[in-house]
Amino acid sequence: MSGAKIYYDADASLEPLRGKTIAVIGYGSQGRAQALNLRDSGLRVVVGLRSEGRSYEVAKADGFEPVPMEVAAERGDVILMLVPDVPMAEVYSRYVEPHLKSGKTLVFAHGYNVHFGRIRPPKDVNVVLVAPKSPGPLLRQKFLEGKGVPALVAVHNDATGEAKSVALAIAKGLGCTRAGVIETTFAEETETDLLGEQAVLVGGVMELIKKGFEVLVENGYQPELAYFEVCNELKLIVDLIYSGGLMGMLRAVSDTAKYGGLTVGPRIVDEHVKENMRRALRAIRSGEFERSWTGNPRAYEELERLMRELEQHPLEKVGRELRAKGLL
Repeated sequence: MSGAKIYYDADASLEPLRGKTIAVIGYGSQGRAQALNLRDSGLRVVVGLRSEGRSYEVAKADGFEPVPMEVAAERGDVILMLVPDVPMAEVYSRYVEPHLKSGKTLVFAHGYNVHFGRIRPPKDVNVVLVAPKSPGPLLRQKFLEGKGVPALVAVHNDATGEAKSVALAIAKGLGCTRAGVIETTFAEETETDLLGEQAVLVGGVMELIKKGFEVLVENGYQPELAYFEVCNELKLIVDLIYSGGLMGMLRAVSDTAKYGGLTVGPRIVDEHVKENMRRALRAIRSGEFERSWTGNPRAYEELERLMRELEQHPLEKVGRELRAKGLL
């Protein structure tokens, strides 16, 4: 295995951003954290938002004077696209693209829209990725603690010859070079992120929890106990893995848990599951998933239906009851 290229504080400088205006488009979880961190790093930040909505008031309370998105895009030498994946292409075409000038830099926190061709920036602007590997609130918290969260950086288009330096400067301003920034590509970041979400971190974990709960309850065990065993205690295991890897977790659990996990686990999550993951990755790479999501005008209807179904699952009902009783 070849080692990843990792950049730290000493490898990056804020100089490429000195005297420039950074326009942050969007003020959700990532937008707020990134705007505040960059401002606190001594950089000039303008926030672009629609004038209605909670985000506008939050930005004002944080000391910004939000401007319309097209005004921010016009002012910005470096433009951070921090709106959700689904509306991003429309936001870009309506508010940002008309104000791009040669030598500006577009910064994305996820390669999705560029990788799948929903956004096609002109060749005379830099296009880079700076993707903190954490939710916005944690990015902000670690910054305030004098620490940072890891991030990924990539260059999709280097119009000025300084695209990577600008990307690393943004990462430094966010505090990410304190932890380490890994060089990647838009394709690699997008495809690994989607597969991780779908097969493991969101989809895979949810289905594993649900199936374990269902098997226990169907065999006569109390739903409350089933919930604790397959859902509530998962956090303890994940915390152990986070701090010490798989081996660190195994060293912290009982010998019975070690033996059962190592012998039975591979029979549950087996080669059939791995093949299903391969199929999911093929759908991501081919664009099939993108077409079913951002290319589907009825995708949000489907999402809402799936969310309602999950909300009615017995696992969720038991969890709500346990929380109401103060047991969680």
